[in-house]
Amino acid sequence: MPLPAGVDALLIAVSAARPSLAWVAVILGTTGSALGCLFLFWVARKGGRRYLDERTQTGKARRLREWFQQYGLVTVFVSVLSPIPLPTKVFVLSAGALGVRPLPFVLAVVAGRIPRYIGLAYLGSQLGTHSAAWLKDHAWQLGGILLLLAAALLILMRQAARPKA
Repeated sequence: MPLPAGVDALLIAVSAARPSLAWVAVILGTTGSALGCLFLFWVARKGGRRYLDERTQTGKARRLREWFQQYGLVTVFVSVLSPIPLPTKVFVLSAGALGVRPLPFVLAVVAGRIPRYIGLAYLGSQLGTHSAAWLKDHAWQLGGILLLLAAALLILMRQAARPKA
């Protein structure tokens, strides 16, 4: 059973103790996270699809479903990228249940985890046991950057989806 920020703490600890193994921790953490998210994705795909199919065919529920199918990977990406704990499982479950394709889903998870884990490994190798305090002290700045990134990604996706004149 994974703990919120458990992999982060382990990655920082390994990087602080043995900086030469930081890249191994990044690869293992990313692989484990991608596999864990994919497992939860498939559970939601099998168990939640029928339930949501019955309840998201009309009105606001249908619009939410369409929005998530088009832009939901941004929420998955930002939640797995954030070193500030976000409700990643909610977005993973939603992606599976709402029919997001598996390959783009896994790519979004990997694309978010790699920079997160590289950053944490760097912090661990540079700051050691003070890494957690640094993250806590800079939580608002990191959160602001993530919000700006999410907004920029949504704008770019909307621009790309617009019909060419």
